[in-house]
Amino acid sequence: MSIATKSDGETVGNLSLIAAHSHITGLGLDDHLQPRENSQGMVGQLKARKAAGVILKMIQQGKIAGRAILIAGPPSTGKTAIAMGISQSLGSDVPFTAIAGSEVFSKELSKTEALNQAFRKSIGIQIKEETEVIEGEVVEIQIDRSLTGGHKQGKLTIRTTDMETIYELGNKMIDELTKEKVIAGDVISIDKANGKIAKLGRSYTRARDYDAMGPDTKFVACPEGELQTRKEVVHTVSLHEIDVINSRQQGFLALFSGDTGEIRSEVRDQINMKVAEWKEEGKADIIPGVLFIDEVHMLDIECFSYINRALEDDFSPIVIMATNRGISKTRGTNYKSPHGLPLDLLDRSIIIRTEGYKEDEIKSILSIRAQEEEVELNADALSLLTKIGMETSLRYAANLIAVSHQIAKKRRTDTVALDDVKRSYTLFIDSARSVQFVEENSSQYIDDEGRVQLSKNEDAMDVGA
Repeated sequence: MSIATKSDGETVGNLSLIAAHSHITGLGLDDHLQPRENSQGMVGQLKARKAAGVILKMIQQGKIAGRAILIAGPPSTGKTAIAMGISQSLGSDVPFTAIAGSEVFSKELSKTEALNQAFRKSIGIQIKEETEVIEGEVVEIQIDRSLTGGHKQGKLTIRTTDMETIYELGNKMIDELTKEKVIAGDVISIDKANGKIAKLGRSYTRARDYDAMGPDTKFVACPEGELQTRKEVVHTVSLHEIDVINSRQQGFLALFSGDTGEIRSEVRDQINMKVAEWKEEGKADIIPGVLFIDEVHMLDIECFSYINRALEDDFSPIVIMATNRGISKTRGTNYKSPHGLPLDLLDRSIIIRTEGYKEDEIKSILSIRAQEEEVELNADALSLLTKIGMETSLRYAANLIAVSHQIAKKRRTDTVALDDVKRSYTLFIDSARSVQFVEENSSQYIDDEGRVQLSKNEDAMDVGA
């Protein structure tokens, strides 16, 4: 028997993928690390965001490697949003790895190996190497094409303020110049090792050539001194990528397939020694990144023991954890502890607390979510959603936005009205109403002992019997 799945390509192409935190673009802080009330998608949680801003500054200065930070608070109080805000503020230079606590329980990898890979993905290595480049202003380009259109040859005249040289061009260089749309007056850089051409901008001497100017034209000075110079090039890779490439079992292709498997500790030890050598020789810099573990209470005592040890390692990122648990049992043990974390890890953690949102903050968040999902809410609908968010949860109210929009579309309108929200509220129940229904009708559900009452006229029977 074969099962075929048919999809309309046009419909799928029009889908807009919006994540729960896609509206977060930063922590919403000013230059003095003071949180703005509503900025960069962040609303409220002023104390928590200010604390996260201090942590952010320390990360950027490389002064907080090997520390653990715990963001603790009730559900729907913006814990993941704060971590996302830190990630967005760090930019692309600082590695940021996000995992859920349950991700480490994989059949392919042991728990400690999964955590080890996550830790090493969060450590960046900036490798420096010197390369020879030709840098100057293009004076003239002559390209001669044969009548058959096959072989091409040409000459490139390039100069600095001190000298001028003519270079013979082959097919590869002509193609590179054509691809980069290089014309006379451009300041270019040519990497001698691989022939790569980079356009640095237009020379100031050509500032009056209006025909060659666009709105984004960048003007630079003509280089001085020798045409051929040695420049330092920086490549940034993670420790995990170096591990994978140097592991014979997986090799370079594993970076693309994602199937890395277990990596032997001997390989990692050798790489650690090599990276330490590069750092001593000034060939590489280590950039401690961020490892964010959401739902950290899902980890067990073995994982917590590994994190405790890994935080003391020379190559350790900053670990940010998030949990919504109160006093609960630590997985793998019989004792209870705050937030479900063992006390020794809790003791070395800096704890940031998040609190429930106020009514005006919930209203702002729902308004931002509606804009992100391209849904137009009228004032009454937004007020009702805010009330629902206060009485139930912010997540439930946010989920009703898309549902209400779909109901509004049935009325052939794009604006969500009060009745649309009311209709979606009756169609989809929140957790509190669900619990209430289950309690009132508990006899109709199978209990812990496998007993259920199938009809009103008979006693409860054992399903497993």
